Amino acid sequence: MPESSSVDTHKNTALKTENAKSKFAERFRGYFPVVIDVETAGFNCQTDALLELAASVLHLDEVTGDFSIDETIQFNIEPFEGANLEPKALEFTGIDPTNPLRGAIDEDEALKTLFKLVRKKMKAAGCQRAIIVAHNAAFDLGFLNAATERCKIKRSPFHSFVSFDTTTLAGLALGQTVLAKACIAANIDFNNNEAHTALYDTEKTAELFCHIVNKWRSLGGWPLTDIESDS
Repeated sequence: MPESSSVDTHKNTALKTENAKSKFAERFRGYFPVVIDVETAGFNCQTDALLELAASVLHLDEVTGDFSIDETIQFNIEPFEGANLEPKALEFTGIDPTNPLRGAIDEDEALKTLFKLVRKKMKAAGCQRAIIVAHNAAFDLGFLNAATERCKIKRSPFHSFVSFDTTTLAGLALGQTVLAKACIAANIDFNNNEAHTALYDTEKTAELFCHIVNKWRSLGGWPLTDIESDS
C-alpha cells in the first residue's frame, strides 16, 4: 500500500473513533442530563435568595442499558447581597438562613464546584452539553441561570433554556404530576417528612427520571430499531 494511502486510512480510522458516540451520548442526542433541585426564599429568581442547591449526575450501565444515580452533591448557600427572604417561603422549607450550623457557602463557590463536576462527568460520558432535569424544571433552571449571571460566570455547561421536566414525564408515564405521588406510583419510597430539602428532592427526582427512562427502554421504546433499520 502506498504511504499516502496508509496515512489516509489511519486518519479515517481516527476520525471515525473521534466521531463515535458513547451509548450515553446516543441516548439524549449528546446531552448529559443532570438532576437539579433548589430551595429558595421565594418564587422570583431575580430577587429571592437561592438557599440550597443539589445535583445528581447519572451513570449508564452499558450492559443492561439502565440509568442510575452516579453521584450527588449538595450545597447550603448564603443569600446574595440584597436578596429578598419571603417569610412564608422560609416557613415552608424550614430553612433558617442565619443559622451558622448550615455551613453555607457563596453562590459563586457552589456553582463553580458544581460546574467542575458536571464537566468532568460529561466528558467521561462523551457528551457535549449538560441539560437540567428537574420537577417543574423552569423554576429550577430560572434560579440556576440567575445565580450564574449574578456570579458573572460566562461559561455554564448547562443549556440555557432546554430542560427535561419530570412533571411532564411522570404525567405521561405514571398519570401523576406531584413528585411524591409519582414516586409512589413508580414504587419509589418517598418520605414527606424528608421532602423539601434540595438533597432529598434531587435524589428522588433522579430515581423517578431513571425509572421512566429505564421503563421506556424495557417496553421496547429504545433504541429506535425500526428507524435505524430504515435509515
